[in-house]
Amino acid sequence: MAVLCASILIATVKPLFAAEPLKVVATQGMYADVVKQIGKDKVDVKFVASPKFNVHFIQPKPSDVRNVAHADLVVYTGLDLEEWWGPLLEAAGKPDLFPSGERSVDMSRGIRLLNVPDHPLSRAEGDIHLFGNPHITMNPENVKIMAGNVLEKLKKIDPANASSYEENEKAFILRLDQKIAEWKALCANAKGQEIISYHKDIVYFADFMELKAEQFLEPKPGIPPTPKHLEFLQEYVKEHPIKAIVMPTYFPHDAAEDLTKRIGGKVVTICQNLGEVPGTEDVFSFFDYDFKQISEALK
Repeated sequence: MAVLCASILIATVKPLFAAEPLKVVATQGMYADVVKQIGKDKVDVKFVASPKFNVHFIQPKPSDVRNVAHADLVVYTGLDLEEWWGPLLEAAGKPDLFPSGERSVDMSRGIRLLNVPDHPLSRAEGDIHLFGNPHITMNPENVKIMAGNVLEKLKKIDPANASSYEENEKAFILRLDQKIAEWKALCANAKGQEIISYHKDIVYFADFMELKAEQFLEPKPGIPPTPKHLEFLQEYVKEHPIKAIVMPTYFPHDAAEDLTKRIGGKVVTICQNLGEVPGTEDVFSFFDYDFKQISEALK
């Protein structure tokens, strides 16, 4: 009888120790990894945007709608980077996952935004972002703030595991601080140098490294390079030494290659997304790759 009672007791309490991980859906891989770093085995994380494509222009799949519909928590940039995110949430039909909802994390909260417009905007200026530059993942200091945003929400929706999340976040920030010091030392040679970037997605990266990045292959944001603009850049470089043209993998490289033939220097590929090139699948390997690319290019 005692054995039977013990068996019933074990069967009764077992689910308490076998709670399923929280289901989390992030818009992109950087956010997914931050959640994994803090949630560990207590989260099951998926993300929508393939690292091989520009995050502006993702087309969510039916499987993404299903994943969001079953999610306990969603994580996104905020601002106006992922304009496909709103329709995806609407399709999933869970109001508590909508922006400002109880189960939604806005990763831009608390981050010092760059390129915030100070005048009325016009489409004649190209693809201008209303709230500021949304490419916030390119500065590792911003990732520390993002980790805090994730920690706060995980503790709120899963208070039973709050202490675990706090310990994981503390360890993550400690390692990130150590790596930030390494990256600063690695790229000390780049400080004050000027680069040309394809798009304004470089600004937070340049701000962290104290690089100058004022000219872009795009004559206006979202407008492909034109022969006239390439001629302008060729003249510009005569008075402003440029060693590198920096861009992610998914933009066409033809204009950049053409310009380097005229002005010298090299085209440098850096990642905008985790996993964009093999071996960059987590926060640390992502920044390791990007900072190494820049440091070597600007020696």
